[in-house]
Amino acid sequence: MWKEELKGWKKWEVVWLVISCLAIMGLSVYWKDSVMGIISATTGVACVVCTGKGKLSAYVFGIVNILLYAIISFQAKYYGEVMLNVIYYIPMQFYGFYVWKKNMNQETHEVKKRRMSKKSFWLLLEIIAIATLIYGTFLKYIGGSLSYVDALSTVVSVVAMAISVKMYLEQWILWLVVDSVTVIMWAVAFANGSDSIATLLMWIVYLGNAIVMYIKWAKEVKENEV
Repeated sequence: MWKEELKGWKKWEVVWLVISCLAIMGLSVYWKDSVMGIISATTGVACVVCTGKGKLSAYVFGIVNILLYAIISFQAKYYGEVMLNVIYYIPMQFYGFYVWKKNMNQETHEVKKRRMSKKSFWLLLEIIAIATLIYGTFLKYIGGSLSYVDALSTVVSVVAMAISVKMYLEQWILWLVVDSVTVIMWAVAFANGSDSIATLLMWIVYLGNAIVMYIKWAKEVKENEV
Protein backbone atom coordinates (compact mmCIF):
# COMPACT_ATOMS: atom_id res chain seq x y z
CA MET A 1 0.00 0.00 0.00
CA TRP A 2 2.61 2.55 1.09
CA LYS A 3 4.56 2.03 -2.11
CA GLU A 4 1.52 3.07 -4.13
CA GLU A 5 0.86 6.02 -1.80
CA LEU A 6 4.20 7.58 -2.73
CA LYS A 7 3.47 7.49 -6.46
CA GLY A 8 1.90 10.24 -8.58
CA TRP A 9 2.63 13.26 -6.38
CA LYS A 10 3.32 16.56 -8.13
CA LYS A 11 5.98 18.89 -6.75
CA TRP A 12 3.50 21.51 -5.56
CA GLU A 13 1.45 18.85 -3.76
CA VAL A 14 4.50 17.59 -1.87
CA VAL A 15 5.49 21.16 -0.99
CA TRP A 16 1.94 21.91 0.23
CA LEU A 17 1.92 18.77 2.41
CA VAL A 18 5.35 19.40 3.94
CA ILE A 19 4.87 23.13 4.54
CA SER A 20 1.42 22.62 6.06
CA CYS A 21 2.61 19.97 8.49
CA LEU A 22 5.82 21.76 9.46
CA ALA A 23 4.04 25.10 9.88
CA ILE A 24 1.38 23.73 12.18
CA MET A 25 3.93 21.81 14.23
CA GLY A 26 6.23 24.80 14.57
CA LEU A 27 3.51 27.28 15.50
CA SER A 28 1.92 24.84 17.94
CA VAL A 29 5.21 24.28 19.72
CA TYR A 30 5.79 28.04 19.81
CA TRP A 31 2.37 28.59 21.40
CA LYS A 32 3.11 25.72 23.83
CA ASP A 33 0.13 23.60 22.93
CA SER A 34 -0.22 20.07 24.35
CA VAL A 35 1.47 17.09 22.71
CA MET A 36 -1.97 15.63 22.02
CA GLY A 37 -3.05 18.83 20.31
CA ILE A 38 0.07 18.94 18.14
CA ILE A 39 -0.25 15.29 17.05
CA SER A 40 -3.97 15.70 16.36
CA ALA A 41 -3.39 18.82 14.27
CA THR A 42 -0.49 17.37 12.28
CA THR A 43 -2.22 14.09 11.43
CA GLY A 44 -5.36 16.04 10.61
CA VAL A 45 -3.52 18.20 8.10
CA ALA A 46 -1.87 15.12 6.56
CA CYS A 47 -5.32 13.53 6.33
CA VAL A 48 -7.02 16.36 4.43
CA VAL A 49 -4.11 16.85 2.04
CA CYS A 50 -4.04 13.11 1.26
CA THR A 51 -7.82 13.18 0.85
CA GLY A 52 -7.41 15.95 -1.69
CA LYS A 53 -4.78 13.89 -3.45
CA GLY A 54 -7.12 10.89 -3.45
CA LYS A 55 -4.78 8.64 -1.46
CA LEU A 56 -5.81 5.78 0.85
CA SER A 57 -3.39 6.96 3.53
CA ALA A 58 -5.87 9.74 4.26
CA TYR A 59 -7.90 7.25 6.28
CA VAL A 60 -4.88 6.05 8.26
CA PHE A 61 -3.98 9.60 9.33
CA GLY A 62 -7.68 10.23 9.85
CA ILE A 63 -8.12 7.57 12.54
CA VAL A 64 -5.33 9.04 14.69
CA ASN A 65 -6.62 12.58 14.23
CA ILE A 66 -10.22 11.66 15.01
CA LEU A 67 -9.47 9.90 18.29
CA LEU A 68 -7.36 12.78 19.63
CA TYR A 69 -9.65 15.51 18.30
CA ALA A 70 -12.65 13.92 20.03
CA ILE A 71 -10.87 14.18 23.38
CA ILE A 72 -9.92 17.81 22.76
CA SER A 73 -13.49 18.66 21.72
CA PHE A 74 -14.90 17.04 24.86
CA GLN A 75 -12.63 19.19 27.00
CA ALA A 76 -13.93 22.30 25.20
CA LYS A 77 -17.58 21.14 25.61
CA TYR A 78 -18.17 20.95 21.87
CA TYR A 79 -20.35 17.89 22.30
CA GLY A 80 -21.54 17.90 18.72
CA GLU A 81 -17.96 17.51 17.56
CA VAL A 82 -17.39 14.69 20.06
CA MET A 83 -20.42 12.70 18.93
CA LEU A 84 -19.63 13.34 15.27
CA ASN A 85 -16.11 11.96 15.58
CA VAL A 86 -16.74 8.99 17.88
CA ILE A 87 -20.05 7.75 16.48
CA TYR A 88 -19.66 8.64 12.81
CA TYR A 89 -16.13 9.48 11.67
CA ILE A 90 -14.35 6.45 13.15
CA PRO A 91 -16.56 3.84 11.41
CA MET A 92 -16.49 5.92 8.20
CA GLN A 93 -12.70 5.74 8.09
CA PHE A 94 -12.86 1.97 7.65
CA TYR A 95 -15.76 2.13 5.20
CA GLY A 96 -14.09 4.91 3.21
CA PHE A 97 -10.84 2.97 3.01
CA TYR A 98 -12.75 -0.05 1.64
CA VAL A 99 -14.68 1.96 -0.98
CA TRP A 100 -11.69 3.99 -2.15
CA LYS A 101 -9.50 0.91 -2.45
CA LYS A 102 -12.02 -0.56 -4.93
CA ASN A 103 -12.07 2.65 -6.98
CA MET A 104 -8.42 3.51 -7.47
CA ASN A 105 -7.13 4.63 -10.86
CA GLN A 106 -4.23 2.30 -11.63
CA GLU A 107 -2.52 4.90 -13.83
CA THR A 108 -2.62 7.91 -11.47
CA HIS A 109 -2.69 5.89 -8.22
CA GLU A 110 -5.45 8.21 -7.04
CA VAL A 111 -9.12 7.61 -6.36
CA LYS A 112 -11.51 8.22 -9.28
CA LYS A 113 -13.31 11.58 -8.96
CA ARG A 114 -16.84 12.54 -10.10
CA ARG A 115 -19.54 15.22 -9.91
CA MET A 116 -23.05 15.22 -8.37
CA SER A 117 -26.16 16.36 -10.25
CA LYS A 118 -27.39 19.86 -9.34
CA LYS A 119 -30.72 18.45 -8.18
CA SER A 120 -29.05 16.06 -5.74
CA PHE A 121 -26.80 18.76 -4.35
CA TRP A 122 -29.68 21.18 -3.69
CA LEU A 123 -31.58 18.41 -1.94
CA LEU A 124 -28.57 17.89 0.32
CA LEU A 125 -28.55 21.59 1.22
CA GLU A 126 -32.23 21.45 2.21
CA ILE A 127 -31.59 18.42 4.43
CA ILE A 128 -28.64 20.19 6.05
CA ALA A 129 -30.72 23.25 6.92
CA ILE A 130 -33.49 21.23 8.60
CA ALA A 131 -31.09 18.91 10.46
CA THR A 132 -29.03 21.85 11.75
CA LEU A 133 -32.09 23.48 13.31
CA ILE A 134 -33.16 20.26 15.04
CA TYR A 135 -29.68 19.26 16.23
CA GLY A 136 -28.80 22.77 17.37
CA THR A 137 -31.89 22.84 19.59
CA PHE A 138 -30.82 19.53 21.15
CA LEU A 139 -27.26 20.72 21.81
CA LYS A 140 -28.57 23.91 23.41
CA TYR A 141 -30.80 21.80 25.68
CA ILE A 142 -27.84 19.75 26.99
CA GLY A 143 -25.73 22.86 27.61
CA GLY A 144 -23.31 22.80 24.69
CA SER A 145 -21.18 25.77 23.65
CA LEU A 146 -22.23 27.71 20.50
CA SER A 147 -24.96 25.13 19.97
CA TYR A 148 -26.23 26.10 16.51
CA VAL A 149 -22.75 26.82 15.16
CA ASP A 150 -21.64 23.45 16.53
CA ALA A 151 -24.71 21.83 14.97
CA LEU A 152 -24.06 23.37 11.55
CA SER A 153 -20.47 22.15 11.61
CA THR A 154 -21.57 18.68 12.67
CA VAL A 155 -24.42 18.25 10.19
CA VAL A 156 -22.47 19.54 7.20
CA SER A 157 -19.54 17.33 8.22
CA VAL A 158 -21.75 14.24 8.21
CA VAL A 159 -22.94 14.98 4.69
CA ALA A 160 -19.49 16.01 3.46
CA MET A 161 -17.92 12.81 4.76
CA ALA A 162 -20.60 10.71 3.10
CA ILE A 163 -20.08 12.25 -0.34
CA SER A 164 -16.31 12.24 0.19
CA VAL A 165 -16.42 8.45 0.47
CA LYS A 166 -18.45 8.46 -2.75
CA MET A 167 -15.68 10.57 -4.37
CA TYR A 168 -17.83 13.58 -5.28
CA LEU A 169 -16.29 16.96 -6.10
CA GLU A 170 -19.02 18.79 -4.12
CA GLN A 171 -17.56 17.56 -0.84
CA TRP A 172 -15.09 20.45 -1.01
CA ILE A 173 -17.87 23.03 -1.10
CA LEU A 174 -19.27 21.52 2.09
CA TRP A 175 -15.83 21.30 3.68
CA LEU A 176 -15.42 25.03 3.03
CA VAL A 177 -18.55 25.63 5.12
CA VAL A 178 -17.43 23.21 7.84
CA ASP A 179 -13.94 24.66 8.03
CA SER A 180 -15.14 28.28 8.14
CA VAL A 181 -17.63 27.57 10.92
CA THR A 182 -15.19 25.46 12.91
CA VAL A 183 -12.44 28.09 12.68
CA ILE A 184 -14.87 30.48 14.39
CA MET A 185 -15.65 27.91 17.09
CA TRP A 186 -12.03 27.27 18.01
CA ALA A 187 -11.11 30.95 17.76
CA VAL A 188 -13.78 31.63 20.38
CA ALA A 189 -12.46 28.77 22.53
CA PHE A 190 -8.90 30.11 22.27
CA ALA A 191 -10.05 33.65 23.07
CA ASN A 192 -11.77 32.30 26.16
CA GLY A 193 -8.55 30.85 27.51
CA SER A 194 -8.37 27.38 25.96
CA ASP A 195 -4.90 26.07 25.02
CA SER A 196 -6.31 24.92 21.65
CA ILE A 197 -4.05 26.89 19.32
CA ALA A 198 -2.94 23.75 17.41
CA THR A 199 -6.56 22.82 16.82
CA LEU A 200 -7.38 26.34 15.63
CA LEU A 201 -4.39 26.33 13.28
CA MET A 202 -5.39 22.89 12.02
CA TRP A 203 -8.80 24.16 10.96
CA ILE A 204 -7.30 27.24 9.30
CA VAL A 205 -5.10 24.92 7.22
CA TYR A 206 -8.16 22.77 6.50
CA LEU A 207 -9.89 25.86 5.12
CA GLY A 208 -7.00 26.69 2.81
CA ASN A 209 -6.75 23.06 1.75
CA ALA A 210 -10.46 22.92 0.85
CA ILE A 211 -10.01 25.85 -1.54
CA VAL A 212 -6.93 24.31 -3.16
CA MET A 213 -8.49 20.86 -3.48
CA TYR A 214 -11.78 22.14 -4.89
CA ILE A 215 -9.84 23.74 -7.73
CA LYS A 216 -7.79 20.55 -8.23
CA TRP A 217 -10.80 18.20 -8.24
CA ALA A 218 -12.89 20.50 -10.46
CA LYS A 219 -10.12 20.52 -13.04
CA GLU A 220 -9.68 16.75 -12.95
CA VAL A 221 -13.43 16.03 -13.09
CA LYS A 222 -13.77 18.35 -16.09
CA GLU A 223 -10.92 16.56 -17.85
CA ASN A 224 -12.55 13.17 -17.17
CA GLU A 225 -15.86 14.37 -18.58
CA VAL A 226 -14.36 15.35 -21.93
